[in-house]
Parts: sequence; C-alpha cells; structure tokens
Amino acid sequence: MKPQEMNFYVKELFKIAGPIIMGNLGFILLGVGDVIVAGRHSTQTFAAISIAAAIVNCVMTLGMGLTSAISPLLSNYRGQNIPIKRYFYPSIRFALFWALVSGLLILAIIPTIPLIGFEKPLVEIIQQYMFISALSTFGGGLHQSLKEFLQAFEIVMFPNLLTIFCVFLNLGLNIIFVFGWGIIPSMGAIGLALATFFVRYFMGFALLIYCLCIMKLHNYHEKGYYKNLTKIGLPISMAILTEFVAFNSIAIIMGRISGIYAAAQNLLCTFINTTFMVPFAISNAIAVKVGFANGANNMRDLKRYSCIGTGMSLTFMVFGALTFILFPKFIVSIFTSDVQLYNIVFPVVVILSVYQIFDGMQISLSGICKGIKQTKIVLISNFIAYWCISIPLGCYLGLAQNMKLCGFWIGLLSASATLCVIMLLQLKMYFAKRRKLQEI
Repeated sequence: MKPQEMNFYVKELFKIAGPIIMGNLGFILLGVGDVIVAGRHSTQTFAAISIAAAIVNCVMTLGMGLTSAISPLLSNYRGQNIPIKRYFYPSIRFALFWALVSGLLILAIIPTIPLIGFEKPLVEIIQQYMFISALSTFGGGLHQSLKEFLQAFEIVMFPNLLTIFCVFLNLGLNIIFVFGWGIIPSMGAIGLALATFFVRYFMGFALLIYCLCIMKLHNYHEKGYYKNLTKIGLPISMAILTEFVAFNSIAIIMGRISGIYAAAQNLLCTFINTTFMVPFAISNAIAVKVGFANGANNMRDLKRYSCIGTGMSLTFMVFGALTFILFPKFIVSIFTSDVQLYNIVFPVVVILSVYQIFDGMQISLSGICKGIKQTKIVLISNFIAYWCISIPLGCYLGLAQNMKLCGFWIGLLSASATLCVIMLLQLKMYFAKRRKLQEI
C-alpha cells in the first residue's frame, strides 16, 4: 500500500475516532471524578462505591452491549443504500426496554447485599448507591442509543463534546452533593449516585433535543430491526458482560477480604480505562467503516480499515505501556495518598502495562467482528478467555498462592492474550472463506 493511500485510511478512521476519543476521555473522566472525590471524602466511601459500581456496571452492561449493535447494523444498512433515519424511534424503544430490565435487576439484587459478606459499615452505603443507580438507567439508555444512532451517520462531534462538558458538570455536582454546599447537606456516597443520576438524564435529553433539531424523523415499526439488533447485539452484550463480570468480580471477591482491595481494583481499572479509551474509539471507527464496506461488499476497504485500525490501536497501547513502566510511582500518586492503598496498587502496575497491549489489540479485532456481523466469536472467545482461564488462574494465584491482586491480574493478562489468538484465527478463516466465494 502506498503511503498516501495509508494516510487516507488513517484520516478516515480518525475523523470518527478523534471525537470519540474526546468523548471516551470524558466518559473515563466522569469515573475518575467519582474516584477522586470519593477518595478525598473517605476510604470507606471509596470502598463502598467501588463495590456498588462493580455490581451496577455488570448489570447495566447487558443493555449497553445490546444497544452498541445500533451503529454497526445501521452502517451496514447505509452501505446497502437503505434509509436509516426511520430507525430513530425503534432504536430508542429498544434501548429503554433494556434500561428497564437493567433497573429492575439492580433493584432485585439490593436485598441480597447483606448476604454476600461485605464489611458491615459498607452494606447500607452500597444499597443506597445501587437504588439511585437503578433509577438512572433510563437516562443512560437514552444517551447510549442516540449516541450509537448518530455514530452510524458518522456524526460524532456533538455527542462527544457533550460528554466533555458533562465531566465538569459531574465533578461540580459531586463536590456539592458529597461535601455539601449552602443548604445542601453533605451526603457522601449518596451524593455521588445523585450526581450520576442527574448527569445521565441530562446527556440523554440533550442528545434527544439535538437529534430532533437536525433531522426530520418519523415513527416507524419493523420487528425485523429488533431481531437484527438482538442477533448482533446479544453476543456483544454477553461478551462485554463476561468481561465486566470478570473484572468486577475481582473487586467483589477481594472486597470480602477487605474493602481496601475493592478500592485498589477500582483504581487499577481507572488506570487501564484511561488508556483504553483510545483503542476503544478506534474500534468504534473500525466497526462503522468496516460495516459500511461490508454492506457495500468492498473487500479492499474492509481489509485496509481492519489492518490500519488495529495497527493504530497497538501503537498507542505500546506507548501507554511504556509510560506506566517508566513512571509508575508518579501515576499512582496522582490518585491516592493512602499508603496502604498505594502499596497494594504499585506492584500490579507492571502487569497492567503488558496487559493493555493485548487489550488494545483484542478490542480492535472485536470492532472488525462487529463490522462484519460476526459477533458470536467475540462472545465465545470472551467466555473461554475470562471464565476458563482468567478467573480460575486468578483465584489460584491470588487466593491459594496468596498473591492477592497480582495473581488476579496475571489471570487477566492471560485472558487478553488468549482473546487475541482466538479472534485472529477466526478472522483469518472468515477472510479465506470470503476469498473463495469471490473466486467462485
């Protein structure tokens, strides 16, 4: 491939990925704001929201994963010259249905929290945080569905600028609700949940108003659309769920030993999520571009967007890994001054550095699979990697061998490498099959 051709594909991917990176940065900073404010309030608040957020995120992932099928499916439709504005209201209905399911599941889990074995001072805080989070699922679902809908049109600037704005809104509300201001009393962890509640609904309704202003939209009913979304989205949702549950189960397992380990796992996930935003954005761009090329049956563009996008992700993650390896003390000290928490987190940073290289590659490969509507392999590979390798190995090393979080992160590193191998083999077979069909 000539350099000018490569530059073209890089620019096309970055047109979509650039604003999404800003939005993902904002999304991560929303979580970082929670972590910083909770850590400044008390270690108990930090531990409680770490456990509560781990449980809530696992449940909400079901609906969010299904909704993430909207942009690749509609991109395929665009490639086939099918009008896609008609799917605006069906996309919202689909997302809000799963938001309702998620909210009810969270409410159902709340009474079981005292039975899990967490430290008694944390139980009530966890339950209160989860209750408010259950009520915020509709705002999150509305925002996710409209962001995906706009992404299918490659409209990514406004949704992601909105996310950046909400970083500051969330931080301000966190400070006011957690520590109190004027007539507003200090609410601790409940204040963090309330801030998230208001921000989610603000983001959802802001995108709704934006869409209604820039597009002429009509109500439309097509059962086949929901069926296709479920067919593509369910494997994605279950794949993300298996990964989320694996990560967050570590916080829950270690949280039973001591709340500070749950806080440490939350802090480590904040590190990896901060760098992960870039390959995740590139993966979204890959899914849109590959989806369009797949719908138009353009194999040349499909392969080039796949290879160049994966290379972009790997390059960034290698740079991120080197940063973590060279400056671990500085990075950890930004987030915590608690000596005990620092001593738990610091040894894991090197393992995390290597992990993220494989993580950047696997999310790019996942984006290719979404674009070509081969999402079952993403589910299968995630299940094998996390539940047949990562969790058993992590429990053995972390608990039986007393390596604590280091043992669990060695398991996560093994899972990420396994994911890359499985998806690479599957994609190789897929492209070989397509090539044979074209020859016939």
